[in-house]
Amino acid sequence: MWGRTRALSSRFSHTAEPSVPAEMNISSEHKPLGKQVTSSLHTVNKLSPIVELNVGGEMYTTTLSTLKKHPGSKLAEMFTGQPKLRTDSEGRFFIDRPGTYFKYILEYLRSNQVPTQCIQDVYKEALFYDIEPLIKQLEDSPQIFGELVARKQFLARVPNYSENIELMIRIARAEAVASRRSSVIVCVVRTEEDAARCQDALNSLDMDKKSVVKFGPWKAAPSISDLLDCIQMDVEEKGYKIAFQPHVAEKGFRFKSHDFFYKFLFTWW
Repeated sequence: MWGRTRALSSRFSHTAEPSVPAEMNISSEHKPLGKQVTSSLHTVNKLSPIVELNVGGEMYTTTLSTLKKHPGSKLAEMFTGQPKLRTDSEGRFFIDRPGTYFKYILEYLRSNQVPTQCIQDVYKEALFYDIEPLIKQLEDSPQIFGELVARKQFLARVPNYSENIELMIRIARAEAVASRRSSVIVCVVRTEEDAARCQDALNSLDMDKKSVVKFGPWKAAPSISDLLDCIQMDVEEKGYKIAFQPHVAEKGFRFKSHDFFYKFLFTWW
């Protein structure tokens, strides 16, 4: 009996001894895993000083400090802290913007060189990336200054200018069925007196009044010819091929209708 008891005691004692090292082994296995996770997170948070970019399919390589040169910009924000951009299949940070003009943005960040080409397009990108010093310098250029301060300010004084441009396009498209060209009649008046005369002409002319688009009057120096040029510019900017000419009414009309009326021709093919 005593021998059996000693045997059982010896058996349990032998079985229990490995339990302590087993627990120690589990602990030792967990420690390297914790270090590995910490190291991985550290690698993610630490961005390389050399950055490869894919901007709309165009590849660029630059430094992190260049991208963060202007702390208040959207571009700097993209690379501050945890990167907020997706990567392409090669691991390059992807920016879904026109890549052609990003080289001018990058050149400015590198050397403070203001671009002299593609000014309008670079200005749009500078606005998107919110690079304030570049925006201000571009706005001082003749191209942007003339557009923002001269032309846009003039058009802001022409009532419903943008809406009338869209109306012209809708009328032209409605008349384009099975046609190579379609025409839109425009009445342009500079003063209130001209507006009254234009209305009299509309009442006398043989045309659908609903299809005549009226521009004006306005209080600014530019002439009717200047406004006609603006209309053509803004319609062409939307991708349409357009030309205009005076619209001459039938003979015997009591005053020259082409003082007010113009025909804009849209060519489709």
